[in-house]
Amino acid sequence: MKKVQTNYYNLSRTDVVSFVPLNITTILDIGCSQGAFLKLVKEQTGAETWGIELLPEIAEKAKDNADHILVGKIEEILNLIPDNYFDCITFNDVLEHLVEPTEVLKLIKPKLTRKGIVIASIPNVRYIDNLYNLLVKKEWEYKDSGILDSTHLRFFTRKSMSRMFVQAGYKKTEHIGINELKSLKFKLFNLFTLLFFDDTKYFQILFIASKN
Repeated sequence: MKKVQTNYYNLSRTDVVSFVPLNITTILDIGCSQGAFLKLVKEQTGAETWGIELLPEIAEKAKDNADHILVGKIEEILNLIPDNYFDCITFNDVLEHLVEPTEVLKLIKPKLTRKGIVIASIPNVRYIDNLYNLLVKKEWEYKDSGILDSTHLRFFTRKSMSRMFVQAGYKKTEHIGINELKSLKFKLFNLFTLLFFDDTKYFQILFIASKN
């Protein structure tokens, strides 16, 4: 099965950038790491870029790639973020690291402009490799990266992701599977099971949600 390599600090996340609207003027990336994603967004949209990073040493590197970098936990520095300001707020594999991700989604909603959107990439716990290890190998082993990253506090299926956004008060949501497994064996298996396992071919699910 496909193994996805993860580098938390210097990924440009081209798989997510393509979903960022080209007409945005402001963007906030929560958990921005070294700011590679924001740098790419800036190049493609010209938007004013903001980032929040927990680790001071990583945030220092991000300052070269973004217009504004804030350091700390999102829950503790909300007062430093302007209201009704951002056309787009992004979480690139961040929500699963939070103690209360639904509450964070609620708290950042006032920071969006009237037509602002949240874009969130979230690991899919039903990814086929994970299911295989659990159901066949009877294994649930935490790793340094991936679905079972040892720093993950929450695990999500597509349904639970959708429920989280509804509970946070977002009115419209759209989900798209990203980083799809390319395997003929899986395609045959998926057809044989009448596409029941279709969602398991995606390593992450991307959610796009609006406040209105």
